[in-house]
Amino acid sequence: MNIVIAIVGVVVSYLLGTVPSAIMVARSKGVDITTFGSGNPGASNVGRALGTKWFIVVFLLDAAKGAVPVFISAVALDNRPMAYVCGAAAILGHVFPVTRRFHGGKGIATGGGVLLPLHPPVMIGAVVFWLLAAKVSKKASLASIGVVPLVMVALAVKGTAAWELLSLVGLGVLIEIRHLPNLKRLFSGTEHDVSHGS
Repeated sequence: MNIVIAIVGVVVSYLLGTVPSAIMVARSKGVDITTFGSGNPGASNVGRALGTKWFIVVFLLDAAKGAVPVFISAVALDNRPMAYVCGAAAILGHVFPVTRRFHGGKGIATGGGVLLPLHPPVMIGAVVFWLLAAKVSKKASLASIGVVPLVMVALAVKGTAAWELLSLVGLGVLIEIRHLPNLKRLFSGTEHDVSHGS
C-alpha cells in the first residue's frame, strides 16, 4: 500500500474516533453528559442519563467509528495489518481526542466496532456476555472490565495469529487502564448501578 494512502487512512481513522457521539446525542436532548454521573462521554453514561434507547444509539455510533475504517481496510482493501493500525487509531481518537484536550471515553464500544469485521463471532459473544454481566451485576463498568480478558481468551482458543492477538491485547490493556477509576469505585463500593450516575 502506498505510504501516503496509509498515513491518510490512519489520520482519518483517528479523526473519526474523535467524533463525540455521546456528547452530541446527549446535547440534542438537552443534557451535558460531561457533567452528568461519571462525566464520561460514553454509551453507559448516556444510558444512565437518557435511557436504554439512547444507550443503544450511542453504542452503535461509537462502534461504527471503529468498524468503518477496519472494514474498509480489511475487506475493501484486503489489508488486514492496515485494518489493525486503523482500528488502533480510531480507538486512540475516541480515548484521547485532540478536539477535547485528550479527554475521551473508555473505548469499549469503539473497540467492539474494531473487533466486529475482524472476528464477528467473538464480537457477538462479547456483546451477549456484556449484556448479561451488566444485567446481573447492575454495573456497566464491571461488565466492561470483565469482557476484555474474556475476548482475549476466546481469540487465543480460536487460534488467532500471534501478531493479531498481541495487537488486540495491547488495545485491551489500554481499555482496562481507562477503567481503573471504575475499578477503584467497585472495590470501595461507591460505583453506581447501570441506571444511576456514578
